[in-house]
Amino acid sequence: MFRRRRPVARAAVVGGVAYTAGKAGAQSAANDSAQDPAAGQPPAEQQATPAPAAPSADESMKELTQLKDLLDKGVLTQAEFDAQKQKILETM
Repeated sequence: MFRRRRPVARAAVVGGVAYTAGKAGAQSAANDSAQDPAAGQPPAEQQATPAPAAPSADESMKELTQLKDLLDKGVLTQAEFDAQKQKILETM
């Protein structure tokens, strides 16, 4: 009878220790970042992300077709459809 309970008890202890260690690590990281806010950030040169490539015309047409289907099904309103359509057309 006790053999069956031991793995469960062991798992509970291991889980409790892992939880406590995780909380302590998170608190330590929060304290470190509060002391030196610029330490966790990469230099300004590396922060810049490259601009996403413009989608091809085929991808844009597929997206417009999907939006039109959603409009026809009543999922989107006309105003939402027009706003999304304008965004897609601006990226072309």
